[in-house]
Amino acid sequence: MFSSFRPKSFSLLLDHHLSIPPPSLKWISTTTIEAPSQIAQSAEISLPLFFRAGVNQKHSDSELAIVSALKSCSSRKALSQGLQIHSLVLKSGLGSNTFVTNSLINMYAKCGFVSDARSLFDACEKLDSVPYNIMVSGYVKFGQLENARQLFEKMPSKGCISYTTMIMGLAQNDCWKEAVEVFKDMRFVGVAPNDVTLASLISACLHVGGVWDCRMLHGLVIKLNLQGSVFVSTNLLNMYCGCSSVGEARMLFDEMLEPNLVSWNVMLNGYSKAGLADLARDLFERIPTKDVVSWGTIIDGYVQVERLSEALMMYRAMLSTGLRANDIMLVDIISACGRLTAIAEGRQFHSLTVKAGFDCYDFIQATVINFYAACGSINLACLQFEVGMKDHLPSWNALIAGFIKNGMIEQARQLFLEMPERDVFSWSTIISGYTQNEQPDVALELFHEMIACGMQPNEITMVSVLSAIATLGTLKEGRWAHEYVLSNSIPLNDNLSAALIDMYAKCGSINTALEIFYQIRDKASTVSPWNAAICGLAMHGHAKLSLEIFSDLERFCIKLNSITFIGVLSACCHTGFVGAGERYFKNMKNVYNVEPDIKHYGCMVDLLGRAGRLEEAEEMVKSMPMKADTIIWGTLLAACRTHGNVEIAERAAESLARLEPSHGASRVLLSNIYSDAGRWEEAFLVRRDMQMLRMKRSPGFSGVV
Repeated sequence: MFSSFRPKSFSLLLDHHLSIPPPSLKWISTTTIEAPSQIAQSAEISLPLFFRAGVNQKHSDSELAIVSALKSCSSRKALSQGLQIHSLVLKSGLGSNTFVTNSLINMYAKCGFVSDARSLFDACEKLDSVPYNIMVSGYVKFGQLENARQLFEKMPSKGCISYTTMIMGLAQNDCWKEAVEVFKDMRFVGVAPNDVTLASLISACLHVGGVWDCRMLHGLVIKLNLQGSVFVSTNLLNMYCGCSSVGEARMLFDEMLEPNLVSWNVMLNGYSKAGLADLARDLFERIPTKDVVSWGTIIDGYVQVERLSEALMMYRAMLSTGLRANDIMLVDIISACGRLTAIAEGRQFHSLTVKAGFDCYDFIQATVINFYAACGSINLACLQFEVGMKDHLPSWNALIAGFIKNGMIEQARQLFLEMPERDVFSWSTIISGYTQNEQPDVALELFHEMIACGMQPNEITMVSVLSAIATLGTLKEGRWAHEYVLSNSIPLNDNLSAALIDMYAKCGSINTALEIFYQIRDKASTVSPWNAAICGLAMHGHAKLSLEIFSDLERFCIKLNSITFIGVLSACCHTGFVGAGERYFKNMKNVYNVEPDIKHYGCMVDLLGRAGRLEEAEEMVKSMPMKADTIIWGTLLAACRTHGNVEIAERAAESLARLEPSHGASRVLLSNIYSDAGRWEEAFLVRRDMQMLRMKRSPGFSGVV
């Protein structure tokens, strides 16, 4: 096909006068960056040089002009000019020139005509590593990984560029494990990596490795004397932050001689994602020149820890510098307003998206729907959905999730049935909705329907499915779901691992739950799997082992949350470790910066009540920063019966009656306390009041399958 192309309108090109560069020709990497003005003029400059040198004579200047012109065509994706040059190459007899041929292959590959590049490649009699590298690069760039793999295996001699190109292509196409294997082969054959190789490898390891892999890569970087490369160090910095090891990330950052703005932003993002807003602010103030990414990251840092007022203050400070919010920043702030139900602030930012013209973006529409639904304004969420584009699937998903958040499961199901198409998030949302609304059997029916229609569940789907199975307590179904996760290679992230541990614990197989925990413990980057193990053991009465696992957790650099301490305090209740329980409760706020909620106070009342320290338990109820609910007063009342304290029991029962006048169980309990104390008249009066008010005590039932 190539010989059919002819040059067009070369007369204009011949009018230019040039100064010929020295005739020293060598192959230069095709990734060299030129200034835009040079790229725009290079093709026009190089072609006249070729003509003046003579089409039929082999002149080094002619070769240089052709190579330079083809390089410009590659950079500009100028296929039309490249085809004309190819035609001239064929007429001039330069088609057998190695440098020219490599430039032609590169031009076709860069312009997306990989099959034409391969035709030229196959026509070459002698091939070195350069055309192989060009073809592999072209294949991976356009997603033809299988072709890239086959050609890479055929390469006669692979150098650093060959391996780097393949590793980079695999990493960019999410084949992270394979990229690591190619790097191992590279090291095995003795090929030394460069900074681009290491940066691509670090990018791959971020998705498949943990903090120990990061440390090994850091050691390799030092061994290869590449720690001075900002490119490599910034990628390492990002991996440390991604592994939740911001302390080591900061040490690396402080060792960098000249961090660029990307390095500053990566470190800033590490602090923000870890919830260390104050450290993030200190670092932010030190950034020499801040861009919109820097401002967006510090705003996100405050949003992550729900300090919305400070996030808005930083937003106003950014505006004073002349910078304006981008669409990503507005999405972040509106999402935060939804989580904090800040309806007034969120509506202001909604108006900003309209003024900025961002409201036409699909993801903005979904964010606004989610915001109004999270704030309980479901009518406004429906209105936003109606005025938006109906072919945008995330908007459907956002409204379904909004209905579920507002307890409107039937409306969510109806909208789900009306969807023109469904993706994995649609199915995951509706399955999660039925699980949250205590209809686990319907959730499992939908899951099996999802599989039957050919939709592949993801880890989010399986978390909801395992939660439904845990509620039902069907161990057989749980084992089937676990096997499904393994056989379908669904990524076992921390949330899914925690769901598996929780499911096995609630289905009665605590040993299997522990096996899974010990398998993933060292890989976990969040506290979720630890919480599942601690709470599961406490629930099964293995309180000492539960507290031992908590002690192990304290040695890891993992941020604890409120659920962790519910499990720990429950374990203390089962074993009667009052002193330890009081210490853990105090350390929640003082050491771990976790604010106790009503469930933690409930555990402490139970702990003190079981130990017979009823006066202290009552005092704790009175000193709580929130109003005690029926569960806490009921817990105190039950402890009063155990220890025969009528006085505190009367006060607890009176408080219960004020909260819930029809609470029959508390009246029965108070009557029994009077009976145990021999105060039969009071017991009779309580029973008579129950009959007059027609109170009934709900009978107990077993949830064991």
